[in-house]
Amino acid sequence: MRVRNLAVTATVAALAAAGLALPMAGTASAASTLKDDFNGDGYRDLAIGSPDSNSVTVTFGSAAGVSERRSVTVTQNTAGVPGVTEPGDEFGENVTSGDVNGDGFADLIVGAPGEQVEGKPSGSVSIVYGGGNPFTSGGRALNSPADTSGRFGEAAVWTDLDYDGSPQLAVISGDNWYFYSGAGENGRVHGLEVDFIPEGVRLDGMVAGTFKYKEGVGFVLSGERADGGAWTAHMNGGVGDYGYRAEILAEGGDPTATRDAATAGDVDGDGYDDLITGNSRDTAGGRGGSVTVRRGGDGKFGAPVTYNQDSAGVPGADEAGDGFGAAVSAGDVTGDGLADLAVGAPGETVDGVAGSGSVTLLTSVRGAYSSGRAWHQETAGVPGVAEEGDRFGTSVRLKDINKNGRADLATGALGEDIGTTRDVGAVWVLRGTSTGLTTSSAASFNGTDFGADGPGAGFGRALR
Repeated sequence: MRVRNLAVTATVAALAAAGLALPMAGTASAASTLKDDFNGDGYRDLAIGSPDSNSVTVTFGSAAGVSERRSVTVTQNTAGVPGVTEPGDEFGENVTSGDVNGDGFADLIVGAPGEQVEGKPSGSVSIVYGGGNPFTSGGRALNSPADTSGRFGEAAVWTDLDYDGSPQLAVISGDNWYFYSGAGENGRVHGLEVDFIPEGVRLDGMVAGTFKYKEGVGFVLSGERADGGAWTAHMNGGVGDYGYRAEILAEGGDPTATRDAATAGDVDGDGYDDLITGNSRDTAGGRGGSVTVRRGGDGKFGAPVTYNQDSAGVPGADEAGDGFGAAVSAGDVTGDGLADLAVGAPGETVDGVAGSGSVTLLTSVRGAYSSGRAWHQETAGVPGVAEEGDRFGTSVRLKDINKNGRADLATGALGEDIGTTRDVGAVWVLRGTSTGLTTSSAASFNGTDFGADGPGAGFGRALR
């Protein structure tokens, strides 16, 4: 692995705030402090992005889990949501959340990187306000601060960038990284020119975590080079800083680089976030894809450790086209305080059915992923039947939806057919227990349940 350390020779400049002012968090008036509790009932909610149908569906958490009866679907045609739904907007390509306006309710933050602004596909980010009756009190749109076709909104995170106690919003666009700071209606947008990015790299992923310093959030940016190789780098955060040093972690054909997926979680219980990346391509790291863990620590990452389906304790076999690592999510399923890992393999052949897909849950044992179990539509108790091209495991998310102290698994199958309509898409939720996942009370939804019912609707491409 080639690693270069260098200072980011960046100019952080205040850009025009008109039309881009972002109200930042103030004093909360409701009890919930969860970043994804949109209705303030104390339960985490599940947001499902369907960019091919330009919609986001939120199913509200409860002690009984999630249900289609307790859900809301948001589009740019929803009253109060800025913009108008148009083909190619990709509203829902990226979904995140946080209490942006400081009222104690999480707000929905939706990327639409294909949004046309003044005739150019420059992209946008919509903030739709939560509340006691969520997504009915309007929102605001953020367009790309630069005159570019850079797919602004491809990824976004809401977190405390500089460890000052107040969260900010970071958004990527092409080869640029933007953050929004300030207070009230006088919020400012800043652009960070990250000129250590090689010419031709297009950013499409970002994950935040306390990887190297507990007193500041770092960012891992990922994308694809012009030659088709992957590119992955880390920017430090800290008190008063928005990314003052950078480390290129891997690039090119290095199997530990990613252009697919990344997540953060404390695998070994040392208080630092560890970085987990997925590489679904057929590489030397695994013919059918792989995942790599870099342990966080005091000022540095540990050496990368790579797992594929031939690794000890990982179920299955490393076969070309599996796509193992296409999606990753870290969360504590068993309640032992260590981050377990869900890995999507949407190209997996299950019981002879090509491309039906699977999800592997790897359990952290003393900081290593040495045991796991695969889940798919042929697993007893999982609704549905494995069919060619379902691509179960296209997306994954581990989060505690029913507030039992253990993360539940949500996963999408982008190619799921509903009747004779192809590739509508579907999502499953399996509950977490002290012994792992269970199919008891498993839930499943498909796009037709929420109006995303056309061919190629892509329901479940993104999960938050």
